[in-house]
Amino acid sequence: MPLKTAFTKLVGVEHPIVQTGMGWVAGPRLVSAAAGAGALGILASATMTVEELRAAVREVRSRTDAPFGVNLRADAGDAAERVRLIIDEGVRVASFALAPSKELIARLKDAGVVVIPSVGARRHAEKVAAWGADAVIVQGGEGGGHTGDVATTVLLPQVVDAVDIPVVAAGGFHDGRGLVAALSYGAAGIAMGTRFLLTSDSTVPAAVKARYLEAGVKDVTVTTAVDGLPHRMLRTELVASLERAGRTRALARAVRHAAAFRGLSGLSWGQMVRDGLAMKHGRDLSWSQVLLAANTPMLLKASMVEGRTDLGVMASGQVAGVIEDLPSCAELVARVMAEAHGVLAHLRSLDSLPPPG
Repeated sequence: MPLKTAFTKLVGVEHPIVQTGMGWVAGPRLVSAAAGAGALGILASATMTVEELRAAVREVRSRTDAPFGVNLRADAGDAAERVRLIIDEGVRVASFALAPSKELIARLKDAGVVVIPSVGARRHAEKVAAWGADAVIVQGGEGGGHTGDVATTVLLPQVVDAVDIPVVAAGGFHDGRGLVAALSYGAAGIAMGTRFLLTSDSTVPAAVKARYLEAGVKDVTVTTAVDGLPHRMLRTELVASLERAGRTRALARAVRHAAAFRGLSGLSWGQMVRDGLAMKHGRDLSWSQVLLAANTPMLLKASMVEGRTDLGVMASGQVAGVIEDLPSCAELVARVMAEAHGVLAHLRSLDSLPPPG
């Protein structure tokens, strides 16, 4: 039985669950499986060329009639071209890891696209809401990848109280109990990354999935060694070696990775420099951090695509430490919703208990 919320009504999905746009992970197979299960699947486009993104969008549409979204980098040099693609292809949702401009939001909304930025602070939610965003995904510090240091249980109610648009909670969610908890805080749904990565529909190599399943909660760490920003991932020997590496070695590795990423993304050096300038301005980064950012997509590709747990990093939410199986997306969503209804039924039963002695 579905739970109807402001979020499900906004995007037209059956269940208040989002599969997040994880680079190298959220491709057509995973997204179409999540969408077909009644959740909102989101394609990760930052690691695709424009034409690869167009092909991926069309592949998802060939697999399912359900709504889905595309995650974009608002600061990318070709962001306008990707926005035009989303509009032309009739994609239902555009999500953003960084706040899109007011003009970009207006362009998408005028075309009937639902705009859902991801935020990590109350002030960011207030800003994009004032600019016309339709909803926000708010990620607490438990979440995987680039993350903050405020727990979801503290950040979520702050954002819910600050804006009057649907809020989707991310960071620490993997089951129906979490969904009910998020709803009790005032959220309109939950977003999950690591939990969808660890499904049978995910294309992540089996050896990498095995490393996630072996991990305990304390095996998930936050490091700045990859790209100079707080990044939550599995602790491995590679992560330890990156933390031990000096600045010169780290920057030399980043230059090599920047060259490799240029070939994969189809960006020119000029576009990459412009992207770096936009990133530096928007996030107040040093030039060393901007250069180190090239490490992230290539180190993720080594693990998530090539299966090299020794050469790649594995972004991860803390929930990896409590996940023990690899269900299909359909099984996962059905389980989460059944658990949520069970919790809600239990809570309702408390009203019928006689008062104490």
